Amino acid sequence: MKAAVLNSIPGHLEIQDVQVSNPAPREVLVRTSAAGLCHSDLHFMEGKYPHPCPSILGHESAGVVEAVGSMVSYVQPGDHVITCLSAFCGHCSQCTNGHMTLCENKDRELVRGRDDAPRLSRNGEAVHQFMHLSSFAEQMLIHEQALVKIDKDMPFDKAALIGCGVTTGLGAVFRTAKVEPGQTVSVIGCGGIGLSAIQGARIAGANRIIAVDTVESKLELAQSMGATHIVDASKVDPVEAVRELSGGGVHHAFEAVGAKTTAEQSFKMLDSGGQATVIGMIPVGTVVEVHGVELLNEKTLTGSNMGSNQFRTDMPRFIDMYLQGRLMLDEMVSKTIALDDINEGFEDMKSGNVARSVITFD
Repeated sequence: MKAAVLNSIPGHLEIQDVQVSNPAPREVLVRTSAAGLCHSDLHFMEGKYPHPCPSILGHESAGVVEAVGSMVSYVQPGDHVITCLSAFCGHCSQCTNGHMTLCENKDRELVRGRDDAPRLSRNGEAVHQFMHLSSFAEQMLIHEQALVKIDKDMPFDKAALIGCGVTTGLGAVFRTAKVEPGQTVSVIGCGGIGLSAIQGARIAGANRIIAVDTVESKLELAQSMGATHIVDASKVDPVEAVRELSGGGVHHAFEAVGAKTTAEQSFKMLDSGGQATVIGMIPVGTVVEVHGVELLNEKTLTGSNMGSNQFRTDMPRFIDMYLQGRLMLDEMVSKTIALDDINEGFEDMKSGNVARSVITFD
């Protein structure tokens, strides 16, 4: 099969031929239909997070089941599925407490053993799987606990977005922060995740939703998706602007950039008793600082791993929201590209001019 391989870090992706194994008893072979380009992939390409090479990146995807292992009963060939990096074992203390994103066993139980043939290989050399998925390829061989069966009426390019960015943003609002009707919200960063958080705040019933970014087109898109106010951080101090618009500070601030400065800004935007939720992936080694005395005002700074999702429950619900017209996904797909154009897609991402580029496979 054809795949985009990361051979060195930092580096770009190379389109190469890779071999995929047959499904083991609890594995599923999926024909990839669509894969979104997520900023998380770029972090690994740039070396901000470590990962072994060679590897196939990609983790935001949807496709069709081609084959299943002997013990798989949840899906069958022909089913449409969304993949999710929040693969779970189902029996550790985190899973049984409902925190599957924090599964303690997935890196041991959901992968093949050292003595087993690798799932992915290139001319006899093992190719590392990324986030248990590796969706920048024509096929994915994954554990059955890394996918969810979906309605066949759902378009693949929109379904792929739910595989990461949309679930991360909505989940941060619904599950991590538990935004309540009537509250005030700010969202820093209006890419795919930030736009999803804005929509989550709208659906949750927030009264005031303040979108913060430095790109005018993204702020306009944020308004169309539910932001009641916008702040251009290239022209004004975003903290002062948000505090003024919210009458002293917001109940919830969401950081969807993944940077020290914006994480600290989200905390400064809070009213007393407020919660700042960092959704973005802040590079390894970065220290985020807060003014200690503000903790006496019961302000909270927390993180969110993939929106604290329970994806087999959440993703079908998000699909219903889309099919009912309450969740806007068409507008989030800025561009559809071929796998061969993947590096150009990441250059578009770096420019900041796209919400999401999606690879579509024939």
